[in-house]
Amino acid sequence: MLIHVVDGTYELFRHFYGLRRAQEPEDRPFGAVVGVVNTIFDMIDKGATHVGVATDHVVESFRNDLWPGYKTGEGMEPALAAQFLPLEQALTAAGVVVWPMVELEADDGLASAAYLASASDQVEKVCIWANDKDLAQCVRDDRVVQVDRRSGHIRNADGVREKFGVGPELIPDFLALVGDAQDGYPGIKGIGKVSAARLLNRYGGIESFPQSVLGNDLPLALLFKQLATLRTDAPLFQSVDDLEWRGPTDTFPEWTDRMDAPRLLARGQLLASGRRRSSE
Repeated sequence: MLIHVVDGTYELFRHFYGLRRAQEPEDRPFGAVVGVVNTIFDMIDKGATHVGVATDHVVESFRNDLWPGYKTGEGMEPALAAQFLPLEQALTAAGVVVWPMVELEADDGLASAAYLASASDQVEKVCIWANDKDLAQCVRDDRVVQVDRRSGHIRNADGVREKFGVGPELIPDFLALVGDAQDGYPGIKGIGKVSAARLLNRYGGIESFPQSVLGNDLPLALLFKQLATLRTDAPLFQSVDDLEWRGPTDTFPEWTDRMDAPRLLARGQLLASGRRRSSE
């Protein structure tokens, strides 16, 4: 069994700004939502059977209480922000499992889903469809991999080491040292990617550094590591069988009508019909 967990927030951004780049005359109210649902249907059309999507139901999380500069929803375009809830509702209507994250972030949802799924003997591989650097910490050999949404490149543990210079288990430490501008923390002044990898490969995690390496910056580095460490304890599902796509629900026609997407309805019905035939 292959499990696919998808960063719904990234996909929503990707489709929203993709439509902008295509020079759409105006922002369609559900344009990005239709794009994300089509993306999930693409995966199902190519053979995916078990899929879950994590979203940032609320952009802020517990990390905002730890670091004042941590990312918020401030400055998000209203036309984009207005599609977050419809995305969750439309995916649910399409029969796709959705995890709307509130206290935690979508990345924590993906990390928790990957952790839970990889613990099952039924699962051969977990694919995390997301671009965020912090999700590289979830990679485990060839069993849990990260799929780059831009290039389609599949990154296993060796791929993480090649890209970052450290293994998956040291990604939180690496990000703590170099910072993550997207998430809003700067890292430790004077430490770049090369020197961070060198230190981590020599000493191990930040807690193992000699006091002379970070000096007074050690507490800050440990705080940034806490920000970079994804939670894996969200109780998202009881069994990987819960993630199986069984076709759209009875509310999907209502949603496709609302989104003015009749072809999406036809596609969902066709995929469901093909799935039923293949299981007979």
